[in-house]
Amino acid sequence: MRFIYTVLTGLVFGVGIALSGMMNPAKVLNFFDIAGGWDPSLAFVMGGALTITFIGYRLVWRRQAPLFEGRFQIPSSTSIDSKLVGGAALFGVGWGIAGFCPGAAIPALGTGRWEVALFLLAVIGGFFLRRLLSNLPSNVTS
Repeated sequence: MRFIYTVLTGLVFGVGIALSGMMNPAKVLNFFDIAGGWDPSLAFVMGGALTITFIGYRLVWRRQAPLFEGRFQIPSSTSIDSKLVGGAALFGVGWGIAGFCPGAAIPALGTGRWEVALFLLAVIGGFFLRRLLSNLPSNVTS
């Protein structure tokens, strides 16, 4: 049952990304082009997602535990450090350059565009590079 819910969740997300046009990097980049052909539709997509998420969290937190786990997995750290800020900045720069975020690029693989595959390969490469750099001795990375 867990697998079925996982697939359905991914399907709903992918269909939402497709229907909203967020698989098209030009549409996303036009949102960032406030001095040119600005397209505010991404703001409406984000607003709709935030509204649904807000309601969903209010309903989920009423439960003792998630459906398929014994307890909720809540991050313990609340600090804003250089890793968080740097990662957020890197995400934003990548999104602004490519017009994709990883979540929208995965369903966009279905379009068959080589740019999408290249973007996701770069993201995966970034994950591995970060892991490699985090395993270096601290005096090498400082």
